[in-house]
Amino acid sequence: MKTLTMVAVGGMLVALSFGGAYAQDVKKDVQDIKQDRREIREDTREIRQDRKELSQDRQKLRDAVKSGDPAAIKKAREELRKTRHELRKDAKDRREDARDLRHDRRDVRRDVNEKRPADRQ
Repeated sequence: MKTLTMVAVGGMLVALSFGGAYAQDVKKDVQDIKQDRREIREDTREIRQDRKELSQDRQKLRDAVKSGDPAAIKKAREELRKTRHELRKDAKDRREDARDLRHDRRDVRRDVNEKRPADRQ
């Protein structure tokens, strides 16, 4: 986290000292990184909520099986299946957002490293 901040700040300083389109590129990259972090935090919250719901749905299924009511068992299984699907979807979203964040970080590092030597000459 600290390294990313240092890279972003370093990139901004280089951009400010050399100006132009590079500064806009760095600003966009930093905004993309912040957006990716927000999405990851939201996905993480959703995953935690889904896990709680999954635990509750499992308990409902156990209770329904104990009661022996076929309708209650069917309903509990459907709810459990739905919650599992939501959990998998949210986990997939989080993986995609984490991948995007890695790519954005790599792009910022690459841009900063590419622009520095060329701008100094």
